[in-house]
Amino acid sequence: MSKDYYQILGINKTAKSDEIKKAYRKLAMQYHPDKNPGKEEWANGKFKEINEAYAVLGDPEKRKQYDQYGTTGNVGDIFGSKYTSTTFDDLMKEFGGAGLGFDFLNNIFGDVLKNRGFSYRVYTTGGRSGGGRKGAGGMSNLEELLRRAQQPQKENVKYEITITKEQARSGMEKDLIRRGKKLRVKIPAGIKSGTLIKLRNARKITDQSPGDILIQVNVKK
Repeated sequence: MSKDYYQILGINKTAKSDEIKKAYRKLAMQYHPDKNPGKEEWANGKFKEINEAYAVLGDPEKRKQYDQYGTTGNVGDIFGSKYTSTTFDDLMKEFGGAGLGFDFLNNIFGDVLKNRGFSYRVYTTGGRSGGGRKGAGGMSNLEELLRRAQQPQKENVKYEITITKEQARSGMEKDLIRRGKKLRVKIPAGIKSGTLIKLRNARKITDQSPGDILIQVNVKK
């Protein structure tokens, strides 16, 4: 075997799933960088190692293949199995309850999180330099966080149009063309120069993306 995952987690090959989970969570708390000041790089390496071991031994199918062939081919990651991702979710709550940071996970999981459009930095607040924190219960369900992170972020766009004083007094309608789509802008009578008109969720029409289109109306002097 290229790596002895049982040895890494400090368990026997006959260990039951609960024993494997318990050993993993104990080591994860032990090797958290916040608990190893001055040895963060070493702790990150150990944390990554035990997560790889648990990604295999914590999943019954991967463990069966590992026991039989000494490898699983593609190890995958801890987020890819319902067995291991649930344990990791519980671990994050333990970190939060102990006041431990989450930011270091971005470095450990790297492309795995990036490919899912997720960053732990988004969900940490009130931290010291180099590591955000949350209190107990501060982390939501991991699956929910990943789902939210993958949703398109709302982004507004802004346009400016210029009208005459007469048009401002009487009001008018004007067409805005964006990405080949036409939007009708209704300018109310008596509008003041610099007023913003919000076309709520209009980017759904023009860009198929969430966001408002803001129209700043300028009146010629």
